[in-house]
Amino acid sequence: MRSTSKKEDNRLTIGFILARSFTLSAFSMFVDTIRLASDEFDRSGRVFADWQVLASTQHLITSSCGVKVAPTSALSSPDQFDYIVVVGGLLNVESPLDAETRAYLVHAARLGVTLIGLCTGSFILADIGLMRKHKACVSWLHYKSYRERFPDHPVESEKIFNLEKDRGSCAGGSGSADMAAYLVRSHISKDAERNALEVMQIQRARAGTDIQPRRPLSEAYQDPRLCSALILMEQHIDDELTIDNIADAVGISRRQLERLFLVETGTSPAQAYTTLRMKKARTLVLQTRASFVDIANDVGFNNASHFSRAFRRLYGISPSKVRSAARLRETE
Repeated sequence: MRSTSKKEDNRLTIGFILARSFTLSAFSMFVDTIRLASDEFDRSGRVFADWQVLASTQHLITSSCGVKVAPTSALSSPDQFDYIVVVGGLLNVESPLDAETRAYLVHAARLGVTLIGLCTGSFILADIGLMRKHKACVSWLHYKSYRERFPDHPVESEKIFNLEKDRGSCAGGSGSADMAAYLVRSHISKDAERNALEVMQIQRARAGTDIQPRRPLSEAYQDPRLCSALILMEQHIDDELTIDNIADAVGISRRQLERLFLVETGTSPAQAYTTLRMKKARTLVLQTRASFVDIANDVGFNNASHFSRAFRRLYGISPSKVRSAARLRETE
């Protein structure tokens, strides 16, 4: 493995590893936040920070949108970096990193270098075996895929990013700038962070604990505890949590959770949970040919008859009639 000398200055140093079909927006927002914080105004000097795009070859790396980025450095010694950021992208790409780069990340982890999975970069780190004891923060869109691929790994999709002692992860999107801003504030200064955000026209950096923006949940409700509870319900459609479990997870008592739901939604947590399950069920009824037994299992019911009764109570019509009406419209 190629190497150079260990880190010799006090600048914030970041190495980027771009996966095949990486997400360009996640990379660009992260690196530009670092660039703008590294110098005053918009002069792009590497005064307070330095960064490199690392790769095992000098071949251009193609992003998911088709734009190609050239590496700026070979796989130099990992311990010259404060952070190595793995930028993921499309999940259906086979072998997003080559064997040499994967081995490089394992070596970096052994040296204690903090690794960050950006966008779906957490999937790449987990696949290499570097996230087993670390909670990954992924987009709500990718939560189910992460649980299915790595069932014994902790994961969350409520927050924007997460940073532990030697692992970090970020859901991507505009959250990439938020995580980069946090690193700038921690390693450089609040003034450097402010300079970067002002140039990027970002009013304020969100904290890692902020709730991920998403539809439909955060659109209607502002209370972060309520949003977290609803997201948890949606994530556990097929393995229903108890209301006590949900209350514990968002840090309040069951009675407080019930009062919160009543004030904000006009319904109880249990009723809201059932409604979410039925909405998922209705989508499956209309858009798939799955049997009602399978659909019942997918939304957490023990049998099809119990599911059908709950469906009829909410929609006033049985799932079989909903599907029949949809098929009839398709043939008209």
